[in-house]
Amino acid sequence: MGPGHTLSTRQRDLLDGWLPGAKIVRDHSWGLVGTTVLELVHHGRRYIVKAGDEQDHHLARESRAHRDWLAPWTSRGRAPVLEYADEEAKLLVTRHLPGELVQGRDEERDPEIYRQAGELLAVLHGQSSVEDERFEAEARDKALSWLARPHRITPEVVRRLRAEMESWPAPVVTLVPTHGDWQPRNWLVHEGVVAVIDFGRAAPRPALTDLARLAAQQFRNGPALEAAFLDGYGHDPRESAAWRRNRFREAVATAVWAHQVGDERFERQGHRMIADAVTDYWN
Repeated sequence: MGPGHTLSTRQRDLLDGWLPGAKIVRDHSWGLVGTTVLELVHHGRRYIVKAGDEQDHHLARESRAHRDWLAPWTSRGRAPVLEYADEEAKLLVTRHLPGELVQGRDEERDPEIYRQAGELLAVLHGQSSVEDERFEAEARDKALSWLARPHRITPEVVRRLRAEMESWPAPVVTLVPTHGDWQPRNWLVHEGVVAVIDFGRAAPRPALTDLARLAAQQFRNGPALEAAFLDGYGHDPRESAAWRRNRFREAVATAVWAHQVGDERFERQGHRMIADAVTDYWN
């Protein structure tokens, strides 16, 4: 390991024990959050290292997803295989998957990519399910808490959002294994085959939540992409009332979180998501 990368002493020591003499070949870190992502070479094999800072809560989720949910994908080469993990140290190492991110490439507009992504998601969601009495109430309270933080949502919209959220019921819902950030920036394509990365938001949730990012982005002006995705998935999990609640929750969280981390592009998307939900449900 070379100098200049934001790994703790303990993380460096663990990594030196797991992959002694490994060389960094690329830094994939985003810079907006405290997660370092490095591509390493060790004895001719490539690995991806993820390391979280003291505030990180994503590495434990990612480690558990690898342990509990990813075998149906890794067995087919559609997700990276976990080699090492230490949840307490917030460090994990996976084998490098060949391919390029779908986001920003021609494949981002290719229905076949979305059909494959739908098939992969159905496999993940279909592994297990549990009925939950707390999810909707906790999700509502979290959305309300986002509105209490600094943001640039107008006061009148905030007032209406609060009234909307406070009126929501909290029915029992079915939770399944979800990715949590299902979109082309977390899909790899290699020789026409889609694989999946980045499981830091993986958690049990309603299946429809994994369609939120696509609905706000690629599906918004891409009906053929949406149709291909749903064909691959097998059905549309978006029950209308639950989908309405999820759209408002996602829109608020996006606008507020992006403002907090200074991601102006993503913040604009959050405000557009709020505007779209307002147009669809309040007019």
